[in-house]
Amino acid sequence: MRGVGVNYDTGLLYDGRSTRRRFATETVREELRLIADELHAPAVRVSGNDLDRLVLAGEAALEAGLELWFSPVPMDLEPDQFTEFLAECAAAAETLRARGDVVLVLGCELSVFCKGFVPGETSGERIATMMDPATFADQAKLAQLYAGMQLWPEVQQRVVAAARDAFSGRITYAAGMWEDVDWSLYDIVALDAYRDAQNAATFADELRDRANWGKPVVATEFGCCAYRGAAARGSAGWMIVDRSVDPPALNGQYERDEQEQVTYLQELVEEFDQLDLAFWFSFAGYELPHRPDDPAHDLDLSSYGLVAVDDLGERRPKAVYGALAELNLGQ
Repeated sequence: MRGVGVNYDTGLLYDGRSTRRRFATETVREELRLIADELHAPAVRVSGNDLDRLVLAGEAALEAGLELWFSPVPMDLEPDQFTEFLAECAAAAETLRARGDVVLVLGCELSVFCKGFVPGETSGERIATMMDPATFADQAKLAQLYAGMQLWPEVQQRVVAAARDAFSGRITYAAGMWEDVDWSLYDIVALDAYRDAQNAATFADELRDRANWGKPVVATEFGCCAYRGAAARGSAGWMIVDRSVDPPALNGQYERDEQEQVTYLQELVEEFDQLDLAFWFSFAGYELPHRPDDPAHDLDLSSYGLVAVDDLGERRPKAVYGALAELNLGQ
């Protein structure tokens, strides 16, 4: 594997809230230089659903000498809408290609983040549907889900065709492990590869299955939160915040354990030995403030970040920050 890259969030609107309200140009440039110079990452996946922010961060990434994975993430759009958005992003990515190596990532887990496939008006509702065992035990719900997913192959073809018209570089898609993707359409096989207690026994086999396409395989996301037991929850580790109260609070007592992230990083890198590249999720959880003196409201425990960010936006590297840097130096 070439090394461990980093996911960098430029801001997503998710269920009515933003994952990043502050977005200062100098901060973005500084953080991308840290990813290149301190973390020694070979690449950065810049994601978000504001095209201007994506371009600004993309330019900063290329200036820092990073391979850029330009990753627009449509949220709660219908297929026609997100196809149009991704085509616009493809044109912007083509302009960036004049400055360095750019891979275009055509969305992320669209079957749940966008409309038309899984029942539900919001991303939160659709994720809840997919995580509810009752969905797969109820024949009516299962039939509705199956009918929606039947639309997925044709939509993939339309998205790729629109992107190819505007972008001449390599393209891929950040797939959920449950999604059936026709990888013949893409140049790189990519998936959000979170290991947890439920898929640990089959995780290696699932990775090997993706290699059967004869193309480079990349983990566009992997990571865990920094509390004891978070590794076993994998991609669901963030679901420990009660947002029905004001201010939002943790929904129980959790013990901060930054070594949890370090161990997960080291173990997953071993699992990824046949992959071309893997991206840790993520650099920071900007709207999940670290409050060490207020454990009930220390929302950083639900963050996958390499750094903790306080209410003023000040950063503190977690243990995994140094571990990732050391790992990349050894590649």
